[in-house]
Amino acid sequence: MNYYIVIPAHNEEEFISLTLESLVSQTLLPKKIVIVNDNSTDSTAEIVLAFAKDNPFISLVEKKSSAIHLPGSKVIQAFQKGFETLDQDYDVVVKLDADLIFPNNYFETITKHFNSDPTIGMVGGFCYIEKNGDWILENLTDKDHIRGALKAYRKETFEQIGGLKPQMGWDTVDELLCKFYNWKVVTDASLKVKHLKPTGANYNKTARYKQGEAFYTLGYGFWITSIASAKLSFMKKKPLLFFDYIQGFLKAKSEKKPLMVTAAQAKFIRQYRLKKMKEKLFR
Repeated sequence: MNYYIVIPAHNEEEFISLTLESLVSQTLLPKKIVIVNDNSTDSTAEIVLAFAKDNPFISLVEKKSSAIHLPGSKVIQAFQKGFETLDQDYDVVVKLDADLIFPNNYFETITKHFNSDPTIGMVGGFCYIEKNGDWILENLTDKDHIRGALKAYRKETFEQIGGLKPQMGWDTVDELLCKFYNWKVVTDASLKVKHLKPTGANYNKTARYKQGEAFYTLGYGFWITSIASAKLSFMKKKPLLFFDYIQGFLKAKSEKKPLMVTAAQAKFIRQYRLKKMKEKLFR
């Protein structure tokens, strides 16, 4: 089973060598790794090119974009630029962040999951962050969700969901569309990945409102958005974010922002979300 990796990277000189070192040490090597150097002003490109000398399956693609780090759009536009340089000779496509350290058996295990069941559409491990010398689970989402930092998609699944959407919420809508098309999403708790830079470390203030906008464009509706906003602000230990999220949702609604999904998909998503919420309540 061939897998291709695309890594968007912006000013990642501090960490990208650790990521690449862990990828070239995999027990099952990728057929291709494309790093998209997105407007970096540091030595990211030089580090990648040094790795590419010894590992011909690594390549560098240059992209020019603004330096503002808005969640979703910038990273997926960079991913898309890298993805477009690939051929079709792959079974699994992987989107990674440039600040991860993988266990050596990570992709061998991921591939085993895909091979075990043709209805598995996505697989991922778990991100751990360092706190006071210990590596602890980066606990921002449910255990059945694959973090945006390390997404692996079966080729057929990736094509059916229409690839990745260049806006915030891309790493939620992909899984919801998997469910819509009856693909399974698998998380493997044995795969512990070190996340060297916590999620959202570089987001600017407008990103707060973008989360509420994302809930709107996912077709959540007001009540599901309110519950999701309360939960996320609680998990981030910043209760006032709840109001930013709701404000972002209401603004997107008043501006009639286009949804990321069709009406049928939005209806399915609302029903699915409500079902999951009820399961947790009556557990």
